[in-house]
Amino acid sequence: MQDAISLIDDFTQKHPDIDVQFVSLPENEARAKITASVASGGGEFDVVMISNYETPLWAPNGWLTDLEPYIAKTDGYAPDDFVPTIKDALTVDGSMYSVPFYGESAFLVYRQDLFAEAGLTMPEHPSWDDVRDFASTLHDPDAGMSGIALRGLAGWGENLAPMSTVINTFGGCWFDMDWAPQLSSPEVHDAVSMYVDTLRSYGQPGSATSGFGECLTRFSQGNAAMWFDASSMVSGVENPDSSTVVGKTGYALGPTLETPYAGWLYSWALAIPETSQKKDAAWEFIAWMTHPDYFQLVGNEVGWEALPPGSRLSTYEIPEYAELSKNYAKPTLDSMENSTQENSMTVEVPYDGLQNVVIPEFQDLGTRVGQQFSAAIAGQKSVDEALKQSQGFAESVARTYGWEG
Repeated sequence: MQDAISLIDDFTQKHPDIDVQFVSLPENEARAKITASVASGGGEFDVVMISNYETPLWAPNGWLTDLEPYIAKTDGYAPDDFVPTIKDALTVDGSMYSVPFYGESAFLVYRQDLFAEAGLTMPEHPSWDDVRDFASTLHDPDAGMSGIALRGLAGWGENLAPMSTVINTFGGCWFDMDWAPQLSSPEVHDAVSMYVDTLRSYGQPGSATSGFGECLTRFSQGNAAMWFDASSMVSGVENPDSSTVVGKTGYALGPTLETPYAGWLYSWALAIPETSQKKDAAWEFIAWMTHPDYFQLVGNEVGWEALPPGSRLSTYEIPEYAELSKNYAKPTLDSMENSTQENSMTVEVPYDGLQNVVIPEFQDLGTRVGQQFSAAIAGQKSVDEALKQSQGFAESVARTYGWEG
């Protein structure tokens, strides 16, 4: 997003009659403000950045503009070039209601140099047992090195993103097919206990307040041996202007336990609220920022390592980016292609979502549960206490869906 803001002169030169004003907020705050604005029809924004969580919930409510007519009349836009799983996740009843700025799954980045020095070999598809063993070996707090970095910051889009994928691969889920909450199940208990213990034993200092940005800084400044998170991390990890570990990294698929993959599918995407009075201008901006031509602009003006990843297949065919991404292109695309409930969960569930639950109540539920898990990471309460409280929160939501327990 910072790169897009820095390149806005390219857009305004081509569209001198359109004035673009960015509102940039921290992730949790942005989610709340955008949701409140769109749901209430407030009309503050002509373009909003949302995701594959909001899109399938908001489009049926009539809150978002159908973008298909705009896509159809935009030369060279190539919607079939979008990564198929991402495109499907942003499509409702055959129409795209948001288009991806970038897409992500999740994988594990690790320091190849540290692994070589320690005589360790990272499997292409590691288990959580592998990762904990590696973290134990490489953890050296006296030297400022944590064995692994993981999100601990409370938030449905912060710590619960990686933690939900861990719950899934351990055989757990949020709700069963009868909408009975499952946060007190043995599988969820084992998953959360492992995550919390891994952070407390081998994680970064201040892990309970570490979000994506803090973990990125920790790893890219050479203070973590591994980091499991969104595949979009590569734009920062591989940026020679801000990262000290360029050329020292390797990538593996997300750690698993009982499933073939540890699915995570997410896209930061651009949409037009139905209340916008400037839809044509809004689309011109969206088209500029998500068009194949934008990738050439970023590469030439910012650097090829800064291309928004995971939205278009053609990104990985650009020669300059193909060379830079040879270590992470395959795990990125493999992860995104296989980010399905069939590959990433052991049980059938009544909801969509992998690292979240696609129901309106999840923004509040996820944040409250995330606070409980963050408190456990901080040592303020036990995992048992955190899960008992979380189960109670989930029960309140479940009754909305017909659970009578």
